[in-house]
Amino acid sequence: MASIFSKIAAGEIPSYKVAENADYLAFLDIFPLTKGHVLVIPKKEVDYLFDLDAETYAGLMNFARKVALAIGKVIPCKRVGVAVLGLEVPHAHIHLVPLNSERDIDFSKPKLQFTSEEFAATAKLIAEAL
Repeated sequence: MASIFSKIAAGEIPSYKVAENADYLAFLDIFPLTKGHVLVIPKKEVDYLFDLDAETYAGLMNFARKVALAIGKVIPCKRVGVAVLGLEVPHAHIHLVPLNSERDIDFSKPKLQFTSEEFAATAKLIAEAL
């Protein structure tokens, strides 16, 4: 069965896309820890990040780096943190989280809520920085 991320990549479920190419997709997390929290996925559905073949893994990291640099240009933060949990969705993915303190990347804290207009504006801001 296709994961929710595969359905997003296929366009079956809407998302706030930030960047996309033939192999990778970056979109806003709809349950963000901070404004600008982005998920980066390979379009190839593989459950565990370290089960990706070396070429796909390297490509994913390079794609995530470009997105992280764009986030850092437009979202006020000291750094863009990187987290890989992989327990919530069975599809390899990277969290890019704008950080001003270590507490910003605490996945146990309540998630933020934004309107669809706020999500769309944030996605557009990051996409334009690419």
